[in-house]
Amino acid sequence: MFDVDMLLSSFGLLGILIIVFMETGLLIGFIFPGDTLLFTAGMMAHADPPFTPLWTLMVGIPIAAMLGDQLGYFIGRKVGPAIIHTRAMQWIGPEAVEKSHHFFDRFGAATVFLARFIAVVRTVTPVVAGFSHMDHRKFTFYSVLGSAAWGGLIPLFGYLLGEIPIVQKYMHWFILAGLATLLIPFGYQVYNIIKKQRQHQNHTPPTPAEATTPNQS
Repeated sequence: MFDVDMLLSSFGLLGILIIVFMETGLLIGFIFPGDTLLFTAGMMAHADPPFTPLWTLMVGIPIAAMLGDQLGYFIGRKVGPAIIHTRAMQWIGPEAVEKSHHFFDRFGAATVFLARFIAVVRTVTPVVAGFSHMDHRKFTFYSVLGSAAWGGLIPLFGYLLGEIPIVQKYMHWFILAGLATLLIPFGYQVYNIIKKQRQHQNHTPPTPAEATTPNQS
C-alpha cells in the first residue's frame, strides 16, 4: 500500500514552501501547478499519519508566497522591462505577460491579489509590478492579502475534503490522484520548455563567419 511517510520524506513541507517561493520569486516554479500542490498538501495533512499539521501549511505557505512576491517585485524593479527578453520569461511565454498587463489595465493594483489564484499569471505579476514602478507599499498590501487567502484557504479546503468518510477510506488513492495531477503537468511543462529550446536552436541564424564559409563540396 502507498505510504504517506514516503511522501513526507521525499517531498516534505520545506519542499512545498520552496516551490511556492520559487513560483513568484525566481520565475521557475511556474512549472508546478501550485493550486493542486496546496490542495493535495491539505489532504495529506488529514492523512494518518498526517503529512504535517494543517497550521504549518496555513502559516508557512502564505509567508513563502509573500517572500516570493517581494523578490519577484525587486527583480522587476532592478532589471526593468528588459527582463521580458530573458530566457526564463521566454519559457513562460508572452501570453502570461500580456494577460498580466490586461489584468493591470482592468483591475489596477488589485491584480496582485487576483493573480494569486491564476496559474502562471501569479508568476509574472510581481515582476510586471516591479518594472512598472508600482508603489511598493500598495504592492505589499495586496500581496499579503492574496498570499494569505490563497495559501490559507486552498490547503484548508483540501483538509476539509479529508473529513468526508469516503475520502478517509480511500485517502491514499486520493493522494495518488493529486500527485498525478502534479507530476503530469510538470512533465508537460518540462517537455514544452525543451521543445521551445530546441526550436530556438534550430532557428538561430548563422554567425557571420558561418555565413561566409565557402562550400567545401
